[in-house]
Amino acid sequence: MRKSLATVSLSGPLSEKLTALATAGFDGVEIFENDLLGSPLSPEEVRLRCADLGLSIDLYQPFRDFEAVPADTLARNLRRAERKFAVMERLGADLLLVCSSVAPESVDDDALAAGQLRLLADRAAAHGIRIAYEALAWGRHVSTYDHAWRIVEQADHPALGTCLDSFHILSRGSDPKGIADIPGEKIFFLQLADAPLMTLDVLQWSRHHRCFPGQGGFDVAALVAAAVRAGYRGPLSLEVFNDVFRQAGAASTAVDALRSLLLLEESAGLSAPPAAAVPSGFAFAELSAADTEPLRGVLEALGFAHTGRHTGKPVELWEQGEARILLNTGVSGRRQGPALTALGVETPDPDRAAQRAEKVLAPVVPRRRDPLDAPLNAVAAPDGTEVFFCRTEQPDHPSWTGDFADVTSRARLRERTESPGAVRRIDHIALTQPWHQFDEAVLFHRGVLGLEADDSLDLADPYGLVRSRAVASPDGGVRIILNVAPAPDAEDARLQHVALATDDIISAVRRVRQRGVGLLPIPANYYEDLDARCELEPARLATLSELGILYDRDERGEFLHCYTATVGRVFFELVQRTGGYRGYGAQNAAVRLAAQHLHRHGA
Repeated sequence: MRKSLATVSLSGPLSEKLTALATAGFDGVEIFENDLLGSPLSPEEVRLRCADLGLSIDLYQPFRDFEAVPADTLARNLRRAERKFAVMERLGADLLLVCSSVAPESVDDDALAAGQLRLLADRAAAHGIRIAYEALAWGRHVSTYDHAWRIVEQADHPALGTCLDSFHILSRGSDPKGIADIPGEKIFFLQLADAPLMTLDVLQWSRHHRCFPGQGGFDVAALVAAAVRAGYRGPLSLEVFNDVFRQAGAASTAVDALRSLLLLEESAGLSAPPAAAVPSGFAFAELSAADTEPLRGVLEALGFAHTGRHTGKPVELWEQGEARILLNTGVSGRRQGPALTALGVETPDPDRAAQRAEKVLAPVVPRRRDPLDAPLNAVAAPDGTEVFFCRTEQPDHPSWTGDFADVTSRARLRERTESPGAVRRIDHIALTQPWHQFDEAVLFHRGVLGLEADDSLDLADPYGLVRSRAVASPDGGVRIILNVAPAPDAEDARLQHVALATDDIISAVRRVRQRGVGLLPIPANYYEDLDARCELEPARLATLSELGILYDRDERGEFLHCYTATVGRVFFELVQRTGGYRGYGAQNAAVRLAAQHLHRHGA
């Protein structure tokens, strides 16, 4: 289906918005009136600009507070409408969005509303224009799509149809199944937006918190499928009011918008891109720094062995169990200090994973590759982290580990892997996102990797709230935490970490401490509260307190975890899961964040 985007969804002047739309790959545009009024371009120039960019003008909007009004107000409204029709003719737009009235002088009279809308449609038809009537969720008398349709049906004019808006429908809890009762040819337009589920005044919810489909909590796909089944054949168009999007760069937001529509089409059963090759685990985490010596010391203390050196690049391979860490000294300077710059995920079909990533607009990472290097495709996540699709040490696919020359015997590696407290695998990775790319990152990991998103959480930080959302594979083999810190420009706002799974965290912590690497100190107050909340056996509580291990549990199991000090932008977490615990210790996040601030900056 054709794809369109309302200019109100992007930041910047109208000319920049149109360029961003076309560059991203949209077919058409909704011109929001305020964007035109604030533009130095005349309607004729906007029309030519859209034609040059290959964009159709699919809708002009909004026209407000028209129907069910007294005769004198109607006369003024018709005059206003004629002026809009003249502008639309200059633009080359032939569809006008009319919102249900919120005017105090409007009355609750469907027959009057239908008669006046019929009159408006008559006037519009004389200009070759059609009217799409939309129910605002906060409309004074018409606030549901089925009510708007009844009025359109009663008006019975060929130039009058309805506009279905997913936010206005789903925010009120209306059932989209009723769309089946609307003839497809009378659905003139379909506007789409998602939103997080919130308890908020619907107008404020709409004006500030809409997001692209797949980033919120609405079932937009079901609504789209219902409209298509009813016979709708117009464009899929996004209309998103969002404070963050309106401050972010228009180009990247437009790409995110189009990706959301591509994934929406798939969810609604309207397209079939290559299916997501859901990863089964982490192949590696790559840390980059000009000087990796501090990281080597931490990895040694954690029990890792330096097992390989890349044959053509300044990259070291460190291993323990199935956990692999790459240390890369060939950094470009775009990151400050040791940073997590790439991750590899184990996928059953790397080629299919790469094909899907490209289909949903993930930028391919150009690589300098020696002819003997294993094929390894990568794409860039919104925050710049490179994601590699791997199939490690499998007989049916070349393994990237073959690009490394051994520097440690396998016997030494086995000895470390079999010791008490050994690291088994990478449990999860946490990445701090740029403030304006949090929702985009969630959609990227869901759409490209096929991960499932948990609910968004707000975690208490000493200087505000950290917004956090986890995405994970169904079996928990890949878990990624996406965070946005409260102070985007602060040094702490850029922290990342790698969580390492062990079956015996007590032995693991004792070993780390014996090797002279300190762990993040946890205040005694935490353990007094833990005793009050969980009533742990006294000896166990004393051990956790002595070693600085945090504790959480749910109805499925327990979670024990602790943290190293931060090196540059990176720290490590040791975790032990028992039973079916699937969380990340969010209960302890405030304590960890406060301890990190204190450790890095002092009292």
